[in-house]
Amino acid sequence: MAQIRPYTHAIDRLKSVQLRPTRQRTALARLLLEGADRHVTAEQLHAEARGANIKVSLATVYNTLHQFTGAGLMREVVVETGRSYFDTNISDHYHFFEKDTGALIDIPPDSIKVLALPDAPEGREIDHVDIIVHLK
Repeated sequence: MAQIRPYTHAIDRLKSVQLRPTRQRTALARLLLEGADRHVTAEQLHAEARGANIKVSLATVYNTLHQFTGAGLMREVVVETGRSYFDTNISDHYHFFEKDTGALIDIPPDSIKVLALPDAPEGREIDHVDIIVHLK
């Protein structure tokens, strides 16, 4: 029986979206994409990487998160000006944002029903809809 290396899943995920599996991308993909879906800020991921002895700058973390988002591995959720979270759950879903704690929480799928959307301007199409319910 062939043994699976610890980074195999992360490398396969990167290759599946045509991202070259560099050492830093692979290490960050492993932190982000193995396990349950989650919401992280770049700063949170940077601290987690440092705690796991992954040598990576905050700028590299930002660049990697944007590369992962562009490749469809994650979704960026902008909760307010200058405050973004990166969500590993790329399915259509909505969020609660707790202002006091900074927590971003998935809203149960059947809790919000969007009954109608406006027509997109000519030559354009709706990509997705974001709903963020701010809590205090």
